[in-house]
Amino acid sequence: MNISILKKIILIAVFLGIVNNSFGQNPILSENAKVSVLTCGTGNESYSLFGHTAIRITDPDHFIDLVYNYGAFDFNTPNFVAKFTKGDLQYYAVAHPFTDFMNEYNYERRSVYEQELNIPYTLKQKLFENLNSSLASGESHYTYKFIDKNCTSMVVDIINKTLDTVAIVKNSDTDITYRTILYPYFDNHFYEKLGTSIIFGRKVDQLGTKIFLPFELHKSLKKVQYNNQLLAKESKTLLEFNEVPPVSWWNNCYSYLLLLVAIVLANRTFTNQLYLLIMGLLGLFFLAVGFYSSHQELGYNYNVLLFNPATLALLYFCFRKNTKWIYALSLFNLAALFIYLLILINKAHLLIVLPLVLTSSIVLVRLLLDNKRLAVSDEKGTKSKE
Repeated sequence: MNISILKKIILIAVFLGIVNNSFGQNPILSENAKVSVLTCGTGNESYSLFGHTAIRITDPDHFIDLVYNYGAFDFNTPNFVAKFTKGDLQYYAVAHPFTDFMNEYNYERRSVYEQELNIPYTLKQKLFENLNSSLASGESHYTYKFIDKNCTSMVVDIINKTLDTVAIVKNSDTDITYRTILYPYFDNHFYEKLGTSIIFGRKVDQLGTKIFLPFELHKSLKKVQYNNQLLAKESKTLLEFNEVPPVSWWNNCYSYLLLLVAIVLANRTFTNQLYLLIMGLLGLFFLAVGFYSSHQELGYNYNVLLFNPATLALLYFCFRKNTKWIYALSLFNLAALFIYLLILINKAHLLIVLPLVLTSSIVLVRLLLDNKRLAVSDEKGTKSKE
């Protein structure tokens, strides 16, 4: 966490402390107070590809205009990368002045939309108290989970808690998978799309029945009913940027296909073996992360049938020139690719990994045929000597 953000948090904490001392346990909002859900647009950085969700509390009578953000984490956390991978990284809520919040998104050129909640004054006060209590008690600290626990789901939970009912539920796109829901967010970010396609396992192929993305919540709030009326008023645009994402000369499907075509056309022993080495090492990584991490999205990763660690054993026997095992392991890897294709028939990432399947198949078939020819020539040589 940088110093400027820390100073802002301290100032807000001091402010809330002063108000608490003046009004009791929690600040008392006026009848003119408003509460709303803010949905922030997507950005070009990997951390901002899916947007962001926050809650705004504004009360002009008491000069309160705060944004509660459940997406904060500390980059200085010891073993940050290991904890993030393991699924132990702690996220928490912070409160920002609304003007600072808007300045940040204006600087990043990301849109911001506001949906005011259509709830009575008592529930506005209750939500405000729940938010402040969450910050003060540490309840806002949570272990991040990509689908089950994030900035959007935390906002949904605290609003439902305030309403004392499960009012906010997902009411659209429940018949498609989480993986399918994610794909449009990767436009012009090809390798991020490929990376999530191959590292995510079976969980993201489940039907997307939970609200886990900001714009899913934004969409659902347009239909959610509470006390026989819409829970949220019509969405207002606070900031809007309609910029076309920059086109990268390398981060696209063309560089991906060109690389794979080059591997196939080169047909060199070194190139083929390097390709198989990378695929096998990635497979080992996926297996290790699947067992090590508590992120359920990374578990049961059938993509290891494509990124098959068995290719490492195959390379070992290639080095030893053991034709019997080269032949057997080549067949084994080809069979795994066939099973993988059967699994992928109805999956969203079939097309993006298909070039890898074809490349692997060509490399393995060539290895199989070359090894068969060597075996036949060795057998003929043995017979001629006899």
